[in-house]
Amino acid sequence: MGRRQGRSGAGENGAVHENEPGRQLLVLPDRDTAEEVAADVVRRWPELGEPELVRESLAGEDDAEDAQWLVVLTPPGGGWPDGLLTALDALAAAYDGWREDA
Repeated sequence: MGRRQGRSGAGENGAVHENEPGRQLLVLPDRDTAEEVAADVVRRWPELGEPELVRESLAGEDDAEDAQWLVVLTPPGGGWPDGLLTALDALAAAYDGWREDA
C-alpha cells in the first residue's frame, strides 16, 4: 500500500489536511496575545500539551515592536482530529492572527 503524499486530494469529509501529521503555527501580533492564545489552547485542548512560544522578527527589522509571535502546536498521536484545525483557524482569527503549516 502506498502512503498518501502531501495534499493531493480531499478526504471523505472534504478536509485535505485534518488528519495529516505536522506542526502548526498560530501567528499572532504580539507576545501578550500569543500567551493568551497559548493558555486558551491548553484549556480547550489539553491533549495538545504545552505549546511553544517563539518570537519571529519580520525580515529586515531589528526593533522588538516589529515582530510576530508564534504559538507552535504539535499534533496529538496520529494527526489532527477532524475539525481541530478549523477551530484553531477561528481562534487565531479572533486574535487578529492566522494559522500556518510548519
